[in-house]
Amino acid sequence: MPSVSPMRVPGRVQVLVAGGGPVGLAAAVELGRRGIDVLVVEPRAAVSHARPRCKTLNVRTMEHLRRWGLAERLRARAPLPPSWSQDVVFCTSLSGRELSRFTGVLGLVPEGDRFPETGQQAPQYVLEEVLREAVEEIAPGRLVLGSKVVGVRQDDESVAVTVDDGTGRRVVVTADYVIGCDGPRSVVRDEIGARYVGGEALRPNFGMVFESPGLWEHVAHGPAVQYWVVNAAAPALVGPLDRTDTWWAIGFGVDRETGEREARRIIDGVAGRPVRAKVLSTDPWTARMMTVDRMRDGRVFLAGDAAHLNPPFGGHGLNTGIGDAVDLGWKLAAVLDGWGGPGILDSYESERRPVQERVIREATANMRVLSTELYADDLDADDEAGARARRAAGVRIQETKKAEFHSLDLVLGLRIADSPIVPAARSLWAGARLPHLFLADGRSLYDVLGAGLTLLALTEDAPVAAVEEAARLRGVPLGVVRLPEPVAAGYAAKLGARLVLVRPDQVVAWLGDEAPEDAVSLIDTVGGGAPRPLHTSQERKHHV
Repeated sequence: MPSVSPMRVPGRVQVLVAGGGPVGLAAAVELGRRGIDVLVVEPRAAVSHARPRCKTLNVRTMEHLRRWGLAERLRARAPLPPSWSQDVVFCTSLSGRELSRFTGVLGLVPEGDRFPETGQQAPQYVLEEVLREAVEEIAPGRLVLGSKVVGVRQDDESVAVTVDDGTGRRVVVTADYVIGCDGPRSVVRDEIGARYVGGEALRPNFGMVFESPGLWEHVAHGPAVQYWVVNAAAPALVGPLDRTDTWWAIGFGVDRETGEREARRIIDGVAGRPVRAKVLSTDPWTARMMTVDRMRDGRVFLAGDAAHLNPPFGGHGLNTGIGDAVDLGWKLAAVLDGWGGPGILDSYESERRPVQERVIREATANMRVLSTELYADDLDADDEAGARARRAAGVRIQETKKAEFHSLDLVLGLRIADSPIVPAARSLWAGARLPHLFLADGRSLYDVLGAGLTLLALTEDAPVAAVEEAARLRGVPLGVVRLPEPVAAGYAAKLGARLVLVRPDQVVAWLGDEAPEDAVSLIDTVGGGAPRPLHTSQERKHHV
């Protein structure tokens, strides 16, 4: 992967992203595809495969990857295709008794028109490598590796960012805006005086990656993306990183010292028998439930783990960060391109904070029942007591864990309820993700949306002229898409409107049967207010 020495970085850019993990890279792709001059500064010279971290890319993240033209590239590199398994298994061990099972989990199974891309199981490093390539393709020489942001100072006009190349040599880059995607130990967060608010779990956990040739021969439950192991010896969560010998595992309630000392015992406990295994890496952690007290200070913003932390159960953390990057990316581009007003940046926190808080609540609820809480006597017994214990465990698993693996209402159904750029409306579709459908030619509706605003016309005579003219007068990029019959009629009936104004992030900004009386006001609101003047007083008189 090409990198740039800090001594050769540009002296000025439009946006500097501190941190080149998945969230920072996603922000750079969103911005770069919109023609914004973006620079990413990342301390790691190479992407490590030692710790896979996030393994679940949800449907919404895959929709963004599709929009960027990267979904198929990522799927081609992911070791586990969705067709391989869509199951989560609860068992006494990999070779032991099955207690319960969830199928069609984590958006891995198509559901008709509901979404154009299924979820994908992939180690975080696969996503990072694909996004690094994309940044280099979009903006060659704008990925600075082996370097870190060590200072941020801003005034009303710009931000001065100090970059250290790891040897003590430093340069200052001037940016119009800065996005801090530099993780839980964020320098950017510290520099703007923001702080985490929240708490952490009392119980430690011990993550590891191990190689175990032949372990698949002992797995009694068939392929699954996760196996929840419920026993006294090694209550754990384990899953395959590939279809050969490499696995990840989380030992619940295991501290660093115990995990380092007893890793092999834990692996044998998970397997339910002694197995050959080599520990490749370890990653002790404790769940934290935190958000920052503010996500913005002037021209500096926070996203991803720099802004919020949640337990990993349900696979929402990284995906929420990608959502941050997309939301902030298109809004910064709108401002830098001249059509976005100040309200569009104010909307970043008002739109994303409720999502982050909801995700933290859901992930915390998922954490309340883990393998340690599911254990009971006799689960492996061959007698009637064992059968009763397994039936009881199965009932409890289905009652307490279903929401963790079937969470598409959370992933796709969140609605922006209070935003300065979403006009007040009675329709529940306003502020929601645009309902998806496949067109007659097999294309996704999302594939025909524009990079700016899109006005969907759902009847042949839908009155688009007023909104088109308002966008032209304000210099706002707007494309009109007329859906063909009979698809359009059914879609109009579903939304209860003939006109739908869609934002660049596939969120419904406004909808109605007729253009609003003041279409300029609509465009001004969606564009963040404080618009540029209309071209001439004659044009304004004609429009109004």
